[in-house]
Amino acid sequence: MVEAVLIDLFSLPANLENIHGLLCNMLQTIEKCCSIPAPFVYVICRQRQGSERRSEHESLLPALGDFQSLKKRLKVVHALTTTAALYTIKQQLDEKDISIIKIILPTLRKDLMKVYIDHLFTAVYQFEFEDLQVASDCKNLQIAEPRSEEQMPPTQDVELIQSEIRMYLESLPNLKGELTILRSSLIPDDIFLHGFTTRTGGISYIPTLSSCNLFSSSKRRDPQVVVKENLRRLANAAGFNPEAFHRVKVDHANAVYIMGKTEPDSYDGIVTNQKGVTIAAPGADCIPVLFADPVKKACGAAHSGWKGTLLGVSMATVNSMVSEYGCNVKDILVVLGPSVGPCCYKLPHESAKEFHRIDPKCVRLFDSASPYIDIRRATRILLESGGILPENIQDDSVTDQDQNVTFCTACHPDKFYSHFRDGTNFGTQIGFISIKD
Repeated sequence: MVEAVLIDLFSLPANLENIHGLLCNMLQTIEKCCSIPAPFVYVICRQRQGSERRSEHESLLPALGDFQSLKKRLKVVHALTTTAALYTIKQQLDEKDISIIKIILPTLRKDLMKVYIDHLFTAVYQFEFEDLQVASDCKNLQIAEPRSEEQMPPTQDVELIQSEIRMYLESLPNLKGELTILRSSLIPDDIFLHGFTTRTGGISYIPTLSSCNLFSSSKRRDPQVVVKENLRRLANAAGFNPEAFHRVKVDHANAVYIMGKTEPDSYDGIVTNQKGVTIAAPGADCIPVLFADPVKKACGAAHSGWKGTLLGVSMATVNSMVSEYGCNVKDILVVLGPSVGPCCYKLPHESAKEFHRIDPKCVRLFDSASPYIDIRRATRILLESGGILPENIQDDSVTDQDQNVTFCTACHPDKFYSHFRDGTNFGTQIGFISIKD
């Protein structure tokens, strides 16, 4: 059942004959045919340039008060651009956890509107479209079958829409304060640019994603354009080129991508010796691990969750640096980034057994149904077993460093995202590294 109806009057002139009656008829149909509770209704109107609130369609507004059942669920949104209107409405939909939306709009606007929707929303949302005309029965509020014919707008129109969206998002203020980057004193900053992000300084507004979320998926409400804007702000603050940025394609395994070779479909480690290329690994409880060899001037990044840790993704990344770039394992520096600590992280007993085999100290309350797990300790042990010097591994849970980067993500909701803490619609921070030009 439709949860929200969006009526698009943005492109219609205020003096269009019978627009007043057309809108009233649509609202009457919605009021008559709606379920209980009634859907939320949003009317999009163009805002005149230089005006803060007043609209060409202002004369329509008094009539909206006649619809009592919709009164508290009816809102008129004035905006200078379609992007601004849709983004404002999206915020209200997300606040109400709404995902099923009908859009009533002029036929000529439909293909363009779909471009906006594709960019500003994700697969979490379901949309149906109806031509701007009076419906004759109540079926119009049911989820419609998708149209078989799909027409793409001209490339020029798509590019204009993309530019409009980009400019609007760039104009938005930072949320939760300024963008913060954590850096390790172990990695020499005269050779490498690196850091670990926190959740501040981006534009993501959903509570569990706010504000510098750096990953988008079909299961989350943050669209790719918002993540791209967050990345742009991070790149500006850190000093790298967002167009030369490569993030691992997480598979919770141990495959490693050697930059410059054929890219696998998925991988949890990435290495390079190319200058000016920034590589990154995500984390939201899983460990973003950074690797740097100041002698051979090579670097790597790995995403190490509990599965990847057991599969040895960190040593697989080290071994790739050794085999591809001639690195000496004793020269490689490793930093474990923000990740869930043994204070919070639990796994089922069967999975905990694997960590107990690495070292009994990796597991607390081993005899319980869900023991506490120290994936950082397991990672350190596996790295040291592979030849990495203990003094070349930074893990602030066991070492005293001037700059603390290995926070527990679950314990610090003000600083970090956490899947363990926040559930399925969680945000993502990253660890990133590049070789300076």
